[in-house]
Amino acid sequence: MIEWEKIHPEWKDFIKAELEKPYFQEIQAGIDKSIREGKRVFPPQELVFSVFSQPKRNIKVVILGQDPYHGQGQANGLAFSVQRGVKIPPSLRNIYRELETDVEGFNAPQDGDLTAWCGEGIFLLNTVLTVEEKAANSHAKIGWERFTTAVIEEINQHCEHVVFILWGSHAQKKGENIDIERHYVINSAHPSPLSAYRGFFGSKPFSKANQYLLQQGKSPINWQN
Repeated sequence: MIEWEKIHPEWKDFIKAELEKPYFQEIQAGIDKSIREGKRVFPPQELVFSVFSQPKRNIKVVILGQDPYHGQGQANGLAFSVQRGVKIPPSLRNIYRELETDVEGFNAPQDGDLTAWCGEGIFLLNTVLTVEEKAANSHAKIGWERFTTAVIEEINQHCEHVVFILWGSHAQKKGENIDIERHYVINSAHPSPLSAYRGFFGSKPFSKANQYLLQQGKSPINWQN
């Protein structure tokens, strides 16, 4: 399932250690079961671990999503991101809308591929890394949550002054053990159309993140990237 040449060396020991734990066999078994039943699983196998192609030491901002988009050709292994040329999903459109009001000079892209954000030190992590076609949360109980909790703890323990952007109760619960003395946590409503007007719009997470990074002597994020 993992194409090791695409994993950054700083993540390899961590991932290999998790792979050896019994729960990871359950993840693989859950994916295999879906495939045996004739269901398509997204993202494509070679993209499941895309987020780990960036170095751990460069992480400045973690944005936590739930599970991948479940439509054909959408998911690319990064939370809230879609493959190039695919229609921008509603939640990402709302993220762009907030960026336009929050970050001076930001112009919403015509594309929903956020891969360039990885080069800025933005870690776009989904809680669950795979999904069946047209079945949201279908892999929510096969063990991915344990893996991604370990990922968050790895960043919490081994990175300094990271901004964690947690949208919605699901992400906030997932991040409840983050050390707020060491990192900066931004909580707000989720950007989905169901909740964006209940506290996401106007929350200014992107400028708050940059302000914190500057205070810590780090360069700010170029959100336009």
